[in-house]
Amino acid sequence: MNFLRHFVNYALIAGLVFLAACNEKPKKAATPDPGAAIEKLTIRYVDEDSIMAQYNLAKDINEAMLRRQNQFDAAQQQRSNEITKFGNAMQQKYKNNGYLTEESFNADQNKLQKMQNDAQSYLGNLQQSIQNELNQSQVQLLDSIDNFMKEYAQKKGYDLILRKSATLFVDPKYDVTDEVVEGLNKRYNKVEKK
Repeated sequence: MNFLRHFVNYALIAGLVFLAACNEKPKKAATPDPGAAIEKLTIRYVDEDSIMAQYNLAKDINEAMLRRQNQFDAAQQQRSNEITKFGNAMQQKYKNNGYLTEESFNADQNKLQKMQNDAQSYLGNLQQSIQNELNQSQVQLLDSIDNFMKEYAQKKGYDLILRKSATLFVDPKYDVTDEVVEGLNKRYNKVEKK
C-alpha cells in the first residue's frame, strides 16, 4: 500500500511539473539595446601569388635575384674550371715525370689546395652577399605591400583584408587583387621616376 501511495505522489508531482512547463511562456530572444551600435565588418581578400607575379617591384626583385644567381653560377663554374685545369696539368706533369723534386710536386699540391680554399671562401662570401640582398629585398617588398594595404584599406573603408591562401572559401566578388596590384604599380612607378 505504501508503494502505491508513493507511486501516486510521484506521478502527481511529475504531472504538475509537466503542466507547469507546458504553460510557461517562451522567453523572447534578447533584443539589442537601441543605443548600442551593431558593428558590421567589411572584408575583402587578395591573392598574394598574383600580387607577386604582377607587382613591378616584385618582378624587379625576382629579376635581380636571377641575375645574382647567374653571377654565382658563372663564378662557381669559372673557379671549378680553373681548379680542374690546374689539377689536370699537375696529373699530366706527374705522368710525364715532370716533377724533378718532391718539393716542386708539394708546391703544386699546396697551390691546388689554396685554389680550392680560395674558391670555397669566395663562393661562400658571394652566396652570403646574395642571401643578404635577398633578405633586404624581401623586407622592402613586404614593407611596400603592408604600407600600401593599410592606406588602401583605410581609403576604401575595409576593416579586414585577408590573404586568399588563408581561407578555405571566399566568394570571388570580394577579390580586390587587381585593384591592389594597380595601386601598388602606380605607386612604385612614381618612386622609380624620382
